[in-house]
Amino acid sequence: MKIKKNAIVTGYSSGIGKAIADTLEENGYFIIKLSSRLEDIESLTKEVKDILKEYDIDLLVNCAGVGVFVPHEELSIGKIKNLIDINLTAPIILTNLVLRSLKKTKGHIINISSIEATKHSKFSALYTATKSGLRDFGLSLFEELRKSGVGVTNINPDITQTNFFEQLQFEPSSKEDTYLMPQTIADAVIDILNTKGVITDLTIRAQKFEIKRK
Repeated sequence: MKIKKNAIVTGYSSGIGKAIADTLEENGYFIIKLSSRLEDIESLTKEVKDILKEYDIDLLVNCAGVGVFVPHEELSIGKIKNLIDINLTAPIILTNLVLRSLKKTKGHIINISSIEATKHSKFSALYTATKSGLRDFGLSLFEELRKSGVGVTNINPDITQTNFFEQLQFEPSSKEDTYLMPQTIADAVIDILNTKGVITDLTIRAQKFEIKRK
């Protein structure tokens, strides 16, 4: 019997994270679902340490994220801290916690960054900072981990049809060639894991750019 591999996927309840978790399950992975809020670092740390007493980790997918796109001076200090905690601090800490286990299994880390990590957009300074930080963290970490056998990949998706936009002032256009679907990113994860060698950075674009103001 083939032994299942264990994966932690943040943001597994909806959108890209759910598509990735479901697709990994279909491909023989057991998904370990964290219950702690990512911004509650103390609870998150305790939960992961307890998990590591029972499971070896083969794959970490840092997918959970939140967005805000407004003039920077309109952001509260609390909102700034929350975005940094979820988009950047939590993935870095999660990686720190599971890295010894990933070295043992010669596993893989996949960071779901954003197209915004590759360009500069108006009203996106904070979000871009967090996603660029995550992307650069992954690229640097790969260099650190090459001899260990642990792979590190950043995926930078373009605008994707998810509930990410529910609280934002814009959403994807209704034209199918202007956005991605979550399954596209999930399929890319499987391709990455099946690649001989390591894809360190993958940007997936929609064919055209168009958004709809609410």
